[in-house]
Amino acid sequence: QVQLVESGGGSAQSGGSLTLSCAASGITKTATCMSWFRQAPGKKREGVASIDNDDNIVYADSVKGRFTISQDNAKNTVYLQMNSLKDEDTAMYYCAAGEWSGPWPPPPTTLHVRFPHWGQGTQVTVSS
Repeated sequence: QVQLVESGGGSAQSGGSLTLSCAASGITKTATCMSWFRQAPGKKREGVASIDNDDNIVYADSVKGRFTISQDNAKNTVYLQMNSLKDEDTAMYYCAAGEWSGPWPPPPTTLHVRFPHWGQGTQVTVSS
């Protein structure tokens, strides 16, 4: 059984930093990438960053240069280091395991197919 548990969310000031963690268990070889998504109230879930089994990394344009995704295979954990936070980064952040090799971010309509495993989410709130 696949389980993804996010942690590290919270409140931060604009310009501040937070680091999210996603501890994974039960991941099979069919999941070739680990990704972070976020969803703000009233908005669709959007892809933030993704890292695959070969450490290929992609980012959404809105976070390039500010966020860094990484993984520790020994700990089965994926991280999202978020720097220079902006108010618009406020959202629920989700970790997901799946398979994606196309342009990033993936269309919201594909998420339930390409990413069958999701964590419960961790809230990030950025204030000025």
